Amino acid sequence: MPANKPPTDAKRLDPIVEEARRSRDQREQGYREQALKLYPWVCGRCAREFDGKKLRMLTVHHRDHNHDHNPPDGSNWELLCLYCHDNEHARQLVAAEYEGAPTARGQTAAATFKPFANLKDLLKGKGE
Repeated sequence: MPANKPPTDAKRLDPIVEEARRSRDQREQGYREQALKLYPWVCGRCAREFDGKKLRMLTVHHRDHNHDHNPPDGSNWELLCLYCHDNEHARQLVAAEYEGAPTARGQTAAATFKPFANLKDLLKGKGE
């Protein structure tokens, strides 16, 4: 088989992936256009204003992180610039990563490593 010819499975999946991307782009275009009509062209975090060519830097953020939840009143959306949008998603990833870590209320995560679990046995072994 030639090196540049994709496997048969990839040939079958290519149209499926292409259709999924196309439908995602259509869906995104629909709610983005709605959000731009509903809200002022200002980032909801840093308050930077957008117009003209820079309007493409303004994105729609889903507050509940569900891209399929697009109510017509826009209650699940907020307009964020690219930088604030990336920051918001990074914060969510960090929060998910540190779930169970100590919090401000004094809750702590359960310890799984017990460094002194067999200390008694180790001390007995040295004395004998």
